[in-house]
Amino acid sequence: MSLVPRPPALLVRLLALALCAGVGVATRLPTTAGDRRDDLAAQFAFTTTDLNGDPPAARTLRTVQPGLRDIEAWISAVGAAVALADLDGDGRPNERCLVDPRDDSVTVAPTPDRADRFAGFALTPAGLTYDARTTAPMGCVPADLNEDGRLDLLVYFWGRPPLAYLHRARAGLSAASFTAAELTDRPGDTWNSATVNVADLDGDGHLDIFVGNYFPDGARVLDADAADDPLMQMQDSMSDAHNGGRNRILRLRTLETRDGLVRPAYEDQSDALTDDQSLSWTLATGAQDLDRDGLPELYVANDFGPDYLLQNRSKPGRIAFAELRGDRDALAPKSKVLGDDSFKGMGVAFTDLNRDDRADLVVSNITTEYALEESNFAFVSTDTVPLGGKTAPYRDESQALGLARTGWGWDIKAADFDGDGRDELVQALGFVAGTTNRWAELQELAMTNDVFLRHPGAWPVFRAGADIAGDQRNPFFVRESAGGRFTDIAADLGLDNPGVSRGIAIADVDHDGRPDMATANQWARSTFAHNQSPVREFLGLRLLLPATVKGSGPRPAVGAVATVTRPDGTTATQQLYPANGHTGVNAPELLFGLAGAGPGPYPVKVRWRDITGPHEITTELPAGWHDLTLTGPTAR
Repeated sequence: MSLVPRPPALLVRLLALALCAGVGVATRLPTTAGDRRDDLAAQFAFTTTDLNGDPPAARTLRTVQPGLRDIEAWISAVGAAVALADLDGDGRPNERCLVDPRDDSVTVAPTPDRADRFAGFALTPAGLTYDARTTAPMGCVPADLNEDGRLDLLVYFWGRPPLAYLHRARAGLSAASFTAAELTDRPGDTWNSATVNVADLDGDGHLDIFVGNYFPDGARVLDADAADDPLMQMQDSMSDAHNGGRNRILRLRTLETRDGLVRPAYEDQSDALTDDQSLSWTLATGAQDLDRDGLPELYVANDFGPDYLLQNRSKPGRIAFAELRGDRDALAPKSKVLGDDSFKGMGVAFTDLNRDDRADLVVSNITTEYALEESNFAFVSTDTVPLGGKTAPYRDESQALGLARTGWGWDIKAADFDGDGRDELVQALGFVAGTTNRWAELQELAMTNDVFLRHPGAWPVFRAGADIAGDQRNPFFVRESAGGRFTDIAADLGLDNPGVSRGIAIADVDHDGRPDMATANQWARSTFAHNQSPVREFLGLRLLLPATVKGSGPRPAVGAVATVTRPDGTTATQQLYPANGHTGVNAPELLFGLAGAGPGPYPVKVRWRDITGPHEITTELPAGWHDLTLTGPTAR
């Protein structure tokens, strides 16, 4: 018999009610008064046009193997991608490479503001083994793979390893400008790739390739004749899956000249990743030098389980990583600690959220109200100590910043669209657009025992007409003050998309100091938002490495870090990693908004690596765009 007095029942109820109310207030979504929203929106203006038309016989579903037909809408939910870059060498990143799942095309064309410059064209793998019946492109990454001063196009697929479209020296830009080439010595293998990044991972001055794979290697996802495919499995957990396709790291080994064309040759160093890191259904990657040693760390965003932050401990010729995890305190849920999340990582971007001149991470997850209520991440740096040991000095502040809940997220990008020195955030949202709401079935799936998840036959039916988050539209987040919350003003700016989105690419296509935006939509026309916001002071940098191939021009200095000092002594730092994210690739340029800071000149410090090692320069530049060719202790 207890002698401890019980509190009155009414008091217990009141305490419970107060607790619920307090939690509700603490986790409420941010709201902004109408007049304040008008003030925020007045700083921006965009003209939105279609990036492409409707292909003949456009489809809205993929052909899949027989065992996947009952979930064909789910399988058909990815494949839209876009990149912006300077492909014709005129000094402006006003060409786009677009992947359209409606006809599985990969096309190159001018951006709509300069549509008359040349006729758009499709990339086709002429001369190579390619089965269009069982293969679909998933993304396009511009990069100078053979170091000849011209941007090539790396295209990745479900159904085979990636291909390089190497850019030949020709007058004008056409399909004949590109030659398809294999990147591996096993082109008959079946990879199901969902994202690709390019970076100098081992610090030898050459670009390496990270391929994030999704479905298991060998699984014939898109083969209508692949009945009883023993390799086809869905994820073996909703929160800790490790049975996906193996992520690959291709290190540039040498450049070989054949048929009058310089071709890159790679060696597989995928063993730099553990099995858990490699088999985790990857959807996005981010490269960034977080410890300032000149080597990029990798953030690997995974569907169905933990993301990974990998500290780069490579040496030239050998790629190596060490996994880092965040510390958990008494107020942090486990799933919001870096490296311990059980969410659905879909995109990643880097920006400076707390103005400490260190890169913070923003990560997309699934965050739909009354459905799959996870959380986006805003991993903010907690100190200025370089990464060390096994600890990642980041804490999730997404709720306080108003970024925690948006919808079914994919790509996410950060850019200073109004030139005020603070980044805005844009995010691709939505899953499957149809006529019949299937959230109930998805909730049932989410509660299914992991033993059954890997078997497609145990899943609910998601066929033609299914709708899951199909009405969600992309947010455009603006920060209300220097340390305040973000507010979504996309609707105020007329930035509604015609369908669910996947990839976002950012570039100042006309070099007027205002970033523009291309959005790849799934099963709908893609869009281009031309920035017409008021012009402010800016500093734009095209950071270039000198030619390594005789007779060629300079190439983008991927991995270079630039720091600009403003007149008030504050600094801003950016890093050149264009392919960060899901399937959107930015132009390989850096743009600093300097509103009110005057014409300059501004002190600029640049750090980079080339084939001779790390370098650093400091120079002064006036406002405007500048090309800097980085040549050891000097730059021109």
